[in-house]
Amino acid sequence: MLRPLCFFLATAAAGLGAPTAPRPNIVLIVCDNLGNGDIGCFGSTAQRTPHVDRLAAEGVKLTSFYVASGVCTPSRAAFLTGCYPRRLNLHQSATGAPVLHPVATRGLNPDEVTLAEVLRDAGYATACIGKWHLGDQPEFLPTRQGFDVFFGIPYSDDMTRDKQPAAWPELPLLRGETVIEAPVDRNHLVRRCTEEAVRFIGENAGRPFFLYVPHTMPGSTPQPFSSPAFRGKSRHGAYGDSVEELDWSTGEIVAALEQHGLTGRTLVIWTSDNGAVRRNPPQGSNAPYRGWGYDTSEGAMRLPCIVRWPGVIPAGRVQDELCSSLDLLPTLARWAGANPPPRPIDGHDVRALFTVEATAKSPWDNAGFCFYRMGDLQAVRAGPWKVYLPRSEPAEGKKGKSPPTPLQLFDVRHDPGETVELSAREPAVVRHLLTLAENARVELGDGQRPGRGQRPAGAVDHAQPLTLR
Repeated sequence: MLRPLCFFLATAAAGLGAPTAPRPNIVLIVCDNLGNGDIGCFGSTAQRTPHVDRLAAEGVKLTSFYVASGVCTPSRAAFLTGCYPRRLNLHQSATGAPVLHPVATRGLNPDEVTLAEVLRDAGYATACIGKWHLGDQPEFLPTRQGFDVFFGIPYSDDMTRDKQPAAWPELPLLRGETVIEAPVDRNHLVRRCTEEAVRFIGENAGRPFFLYVPHTMPGSTPQPFSSPAFRGKSRHGAYGDSVEELDWSTGEIVAALEQHGLTGRTLVIWTSDNGAVRRNPPQGSNAPYRGWGYDTSEGAMRLPCIVRWPGVIPAGRVQDELCSSLDLLPTLARWAGANPPPRPIDGHDVRALFTVEATAKSPWDNAGFCFYRMGDLQAVRAGPWKVYLPRSEPAEGKKGKSPPTPLQLFDVRHDPGETVELSAREPAVVRHLLTLAENARVELGDGQRPGRGQRPAGAVDHAQPLTLR
């Protein structure tokens, strides 16, 4: 019997044997447009990432971790809500764009319950330091979504006035809800955000805290930014410089935890919001996966992820069971002893995947994990199998419409590069995955077909630019 697509597994951890533990501090680090092949412990030889590699050696490395979208806004919405972006109607902007632009009338609905709100209600201090990208109007800013502290930019670093001079303001840097600089010098964003993160750890070392660091880099520009200390130092140009500064940032945050004696009391998660995007010439790497950021390929949505909590999560493990960014809210809420959101969400409590050696199995094997590109359901994975759904009509995408495609089936656990198409050999698997796809269409919708579980995005009648006052 198939489970429903959406359920909150209140007793999953107990059933799968996850141990009890005191509630931890939580540090969630999410890079911007960084691929699986960009990190040493996931196979990169292009950049030096010793601090991230150390996290992997001291924790569990997830090799089938998926984000809920191949682009920024919907992916980041899923991290904080445990919901597919289409459920939140954040799979596209009010103007039909794949992400929110400056002066957007749409944002994350304040009625949604974020991870920050769940943890703050449980007594945690909360901070968002970096790139928000879930709405730039006051109603949608981090301070209205459960964060005590916000320092960063409200949308992507490439959304600057030179692209849309008539409508967009200079790229602003905010503290709380106040613009403190415009335009901000993007070369120093990673350094400054790291300093703010270290300060927050020191100021809250005596109480539980949730530190969310959604980085601004490598970012969306053809030439990523980095501070002078890292510029020209890598073997991979500006992109490599940016990745190595992100690694330095990780080291500074980990060192701050050590300085305050918080290492054993802190759960650290390190990942990215979507895969590296295609440049000319290519810069980042999604190896060994096929494809690039911004679509539903493995390269776009299967990301490096590390989870470390000394004494609770065994060190040096590799976990290849499917889990996702949707799982972070229910998993972290349970570890924090917090109440789950009252509304339906799509993620699962996967503590056992992090803590149990070989017996834990992914709840997604029954529910199926869905790959949406904007409003189009394009693929489903369950167990080792991923089916790309057939499309007879062009599909919407970042650069316009992508061409029709045939049904394709791959064993992405044993063939991560998707080199052998298996639909003719595995008709029963195809039928099962198509059933899961239809379940998703009923709940979440597909294309112009609405889903019964969709909820409205936040909206304002008249958006105003964020500017210095």
